[in-house]
Amino acid sequence: MLRAHGSIPCQIDSEDHPSTSSPADHGSGQVVGLFAGIGGLEEGFRRAGFKAGLLCEIDAAARKVLEDRFPDARLHSDINDLDSIPNCAVLTAGFPCQDLSQVGRRIGIDGPNSGLIWRLLKLVEAMSTAPDWLVLENVPFMLSLDGGRAIRTIIQKLEAMGFAWAYRTVDARAFGLPQRRRRVLLIASKSHDPRSVLLGEDAGNPNLSSRQNSARGFYWTEGNTGLGWAESAVPPLKGGSSIHIASPPAIWFPQRRTFITPDIRDAERLQGFLVNWTKAAETEKSGKRQRWRLVGNAVCVPMAQWIASRLSVRTPFEQEHPTLDENARWPSAAWGVGGRRGSSNVSEWPVRQEYQHLSTFLKYSGAPLSQKAARGFLSRLQASKLRYDPQFAADLQRYVEIDS
Repeated sequence: MLRAHGSIPCQIDSEDHPSTSSPADHGSGQVVGLFAGIGGLEEGFRRAGFKAGLLCEIDAAARKVLEDRFPDARLHSDINDLDSIPNCAVLTAGFPCQDLSQVGRRIGIDGPNSGLIWRLLKLVEAMSTAPDWLVLENVPFMLSLDGGRAIRTIIQKLEAMGFAWAYRTVDARAFGLPQRRRRVLLIASKSHDPRSVLLGEDAGNPNLSSRQNSARGFYWTEGNTGLGWAESAVPPLKGGSSIHIASPPAIWFPQRRTFITPDIRDAERLQGFLVNWTKAAETEKSGKRQRWRLVGNAVCVPMAQWIASRLSVRTPFEQEHPTLDENARWPSAAWGVGGRRGSSNVSEWPVRQEYQHLSTFLKYSGAPLSQKAARGFLSRLQASKLRYDPQFAADLQRYVEIDS
């Protein structure tokens, strides 16, 4: 029977790591990470006192990073060849987004990549003891693609398996990082109420008015239908661009009237990783370029650490929220417990850590945006019907002309 406010504690082992909370907060146990990538979810959990036991990741370059950063974890390459999941306190999975992303194939939840979620849930269903918590992560477009079919079918399967669930769209900027990165976090449990964990803390969306001379991020690979624009931040780091190459965003500095692309070490920091977290991937073919792809596909570490730190919350969930209307657009946050479903009006900022503006956050000098990239973007921008800051276009024109 599902208990709305269960009292069984999550059990976690300790591990020395910077910014680690007391392991006594969680008990003892392990995390299993499927679709682990470079370990963003798992690193966040480790910083909160958890320990990774099994990590599964098919990408060879990402596995090099996992081998380097989680030397005590058992590694597996392909979820399709994984016979079973060992008992664990938490199962984490930033499952593939290629078929659900707005800039991806948009095939939907049954696509060859995103559809691997069904393999994951089948493995969970076969476990002798379910994890205390499932923690899933994906892109917000999954809430609207095909009328929200992805979130609807995943929820239906979780409920059929006896899980209570809650999901919430969260922005990485809430954790002080100057990257506009919105992700859907879904947690589920058979023994605990996930609502208090995920929805019980809310700082409210702040007024992020841009400073006049603050740096702005954009994607130089765009310019036809969008800019990927971000004020005092970079747009979401991506594993690949609209022209199918792994690439960094560009940054405009209005005061200096110049344009750069950030250093990969700052990209790692923008995701909350330690500097050179992905250095081990350079042993693979095209390793330096692959580092951008790996970082772009990663889960924001402080976001994961916040979830992990909330798993011990047992405060009864007493907020009044309307019943979830499946015929309407899926909201940015919702829950299902004990046969009831509801929507939530929480913001995308569960906390509001001290925000670091992009210009002061960057630690490394980066590289000048190439003339080829600048000219291509400018020509696409001028031919488009997009609205943009006139000073931005003027500075870009000047930038191109200076080195012509």
